[in-house]
Amino acid sequence: MKKMILSATSFLMCLAVLEGCGNQDTAGGTVSTDGSTSMEKVIGALGEAFQANNAGISFTYNPTGSGSGITAVSEGRCDIGLSSRKLKDEEKASGLTETALAYDGIALVVNPANGVDDLSLDEVSKIYTGEITNWSELGGDDLEIVLIGREAGSGTRDGFESVTGTEDKCKYRQELTSTGDVITTVAGNENAIGYASLASVKDTVKAVSVNGVYPTEDTIKNGSYAVQRPFVLVTKTDKQLSDTAKKFFDYALSEEAESIIYSAGVVPARE
Repeated sequence: MKKMILSATSFLMCLAVLEGCGNQDTAGGTVSTDGSTSMEKVIGALGEAFQANNAGISFTYNPTGSGSGITAVSEGRCDIGLSSRKLKDEEKASGLTETALAYDGIALVVNPANGVDDLSLDEVSKIYTGEITNWSELGGDDLEIVLIGREAGSGTRDGFESVTGTEDKCKYRQELTSTGDVITTVAGNENAIGYASLASVKDTVKAVSVNGVYPTEDTIKNGSYAVQRPFVLVTKTDKQLSDTAKKFFDYALSEEAESIIYSAGVVPARE
């Protein structure tokens, strides 16, 4: 009888252990990301594929902008920050590390009714600093140029202004808080010009070529399109990621993820 009681007790303990293991596998852990709105398409696609291949894992993406994402990871409010610009020296010195995920072209977009199809990089700079103020100066109609851009702290704005040499010089009519808002505003204003991640450009606007080169996957990959920037994953230098977050991090940078990154309209950094 004593042996039967011990056996029953042992059996119940084994069941408890197995049940605990089962719950652990089902829970799977969480991965939280925060930052660049321009990275929404690529991060969304990677997160969806990662969850599909890892049952029970919870993946979240909070589109707050590059600056906010960098702050969030620095303060420990997310696992991985998302930035559509390189980290600044002071951000690295504060204990953050950047890892390039992909490269994205920043498209210069105008209303489809606009007759201008190509701009030099110098003309883009002069437009945004207010030296060129009318489309007729560029071969277009006699219309005032309405400058649309992103808010301070945006990775897209930082990348655009760095490439064009217009930091702290742009004469924006409107500073908008997301890539989608830029596209919508330019689509609704024949006089407007804006900039947006190539991956987010829709047929409601027209991307113009810069120095005779259109933003495409190939021209970004070979570097011939001038206005491009990195998409980076931001982590804390002195803190290890959780096992689940590290698993996503490694997956995003793997060969397996390349086709997903390409499908999002950007070029994998591992290329």
